[in-house]
Amino acid sequence: MTLRNERVRKALMREISDILLREVKDPKISGIVSITDVEVSHDNSFAKVFYSVLGDEDTRKHTSEALLKLTPRIRYEVGKRIRLRLTPELRFVLDESLERGMRVTDLIDKISRGEI
Repeated sequence: MTLRNERVRKALMREISDILLREVKDPKISGIVSITDVEVSHDNSFAKVFYSVLGDEDTRKHTSEALLKLTPRIRYEVGKRIRLRLTPELRFVLDESLERGMRVTDLIDKISRGEI
């Protein structure tokens, strides 16, 4: 990854997080949404935005649907905030690594207590 791509990646993470926190007022996004990572294509035309949601399965489903619906608006806001020749096309992907990590930690705790 080039230095320019890394700067674009960090800027996208920062701005998308801020947009979700301050600009988007959708009742379907009821859980806490965190942007965990952004992968940018080599030409900065495409960005895969990884996010996590704290909440149950219903909350994750509603948040996913809301983000899909709000993607054009979020992309527009990103385009206003970050000066690029082309605003990257955004695709939101649910990142379940935090939840898997919490499950593994719970299992390790249970094993150490002798519950398993």
